[in-house]
Parts: sequence; structure tokens; C-alpha cells
Amino acid sequence: MEKGNGCCFSSVCSAAILSSVSFVVILIFVRVLHVIYRSGRPLSKRASKPVSTLIILGSGGHTAEMLNLLAVLQKDRFNPRFYIAAATDNMSLQKAMLLENSLASESGTDVANTAQFMKIYRSREVGQSYITSVWTTLIAIVHALWLMIKIRPEVILCNGPGTCIPLCIIAFIFKVLGIRWSSIFYVESIARVKRLSLSGLLLYKLWMADQIFVQWPQLQRQYPRATYVGRLM
Repeated sequence: MEKGNGCCFSSVCSAAILSSVSFVVILIFVRVLHVIYRSGRPLSKRASKPVSTLIILGSGGHTAEMLNLLAVLQKDRFNPRFYIAAATDNMSLQKAMLLENSLASESGTDVANTAQFMKIYRSREVGQSYITSVWTTLIAIVHALWLMIKIRPEVILCNGPGTCIPLCIIAFIFKVLGIRWSSIFYVESIARVKRLSLSGLLLYKLWMADQIFVQWPQLQRQYPRATYVGRLM
């Protein structure tokens, strides 16, 4: 009899655990759908107030294109600005500092009040083996988590470097968990004419970006949820 009671108790416990897990999974799924539904809408009713902005830079042409985009950005609206580049990228943050110093000189403000510059560990270096990249990717994710907790941006601007993926994933998770709503805007490189880059494709397929902007009409036809904005260069 005791054995039978024990079996019944185990069955009830198992059913309760299964029901709880199912409820949590359904709740997360519904929340993810809600986040995707809300993505792409206007930032908020705080239209006249500045929004903290995370700007992710990449080596070479990525930084040049991003700085050209920032040149026409409403600096008072997107403020303060946090620049992030890979730890092995020695040029991008220097170029961003030159831009911010120029803006500070024109407005008579202190750069420390409007911009900050940070580095992040890279998930994988060019030519790095996939085996060792597992460890470096884990380090990069932990570092990205720490940076996102520290910055808590309301807007994320990125345009292709792989360093944006861990940051955007964490930003999306924060949305789902209700920790922080960061609007992710991805601007595809002008060099991408027919296909999105790997970073752009991941953000598009996983529905993580609020908006994806492309600079070629044929690219927009290939990815209909993207927005064609013409040449930005």
C-alpha cells in the first residue's frame, strides 16, 4: 500500500513539474511574440527627450559608413552615445573620438558628458579555429552581458561587424525578460547588393532587429521586411 501511495505521489509531482515547465515555456513564447510585435514601432512617447545610444563599430569600411551615418544624426536626440569596438580594433574608437571631439568643439561641451568609448572581446578572430572560438565566444558573451547591464541603452545602432551579435542577442533577451527595451536598428553595408551579411541575416531571420535598413532596392526585394533607404554613402 505504501509503495502504491509512493508511486501516486511521484506521478503527481511529475505532472506538476511538467505543467509548470509547460506554463513557463508558453509564457516565454507569448512574451517573445509580443516583443516581435512591438518591435519597429516609434521609440516611445518621449519624442522630445534624448535616448542613450549604443553605437557598435567594426574595422575597415564598417566604421567609415557608421561615422558617415552619425554625421547626419540628431546629436541632441541620441545622447549620451556609447561607442563599442572589438578589443583588437585599434582604429575605430580613435576615429569616433575624433568625431566626438569635433562635435564638442563646435558646441562648447565636454566629450565626457556626451560620449564614452569601450572595447569588447571578439567572438572569433579571422583565421581562428572553430574549436578555440567556442571559448572566446563564451568570454565575449559574458563581457557583452556586463556591458549591456552597465550601459542599458535605449537605442542600438549597428551595421555589420560580428561584435554586434552578442550585444543584440542580450538586448533581445532583456526585452523578453522586461529588463530593458533597447530598439535595435541595423544598417546594412552599401557593399551588400544582393545578400545580407551574416550579421544582418541572423538579425533578420531571428526577428531581433526592430528595423533593418538596406541601400539597394534589389536587396529589399530579397528581404521584404527590410527598409530601402537609398545610398547613405
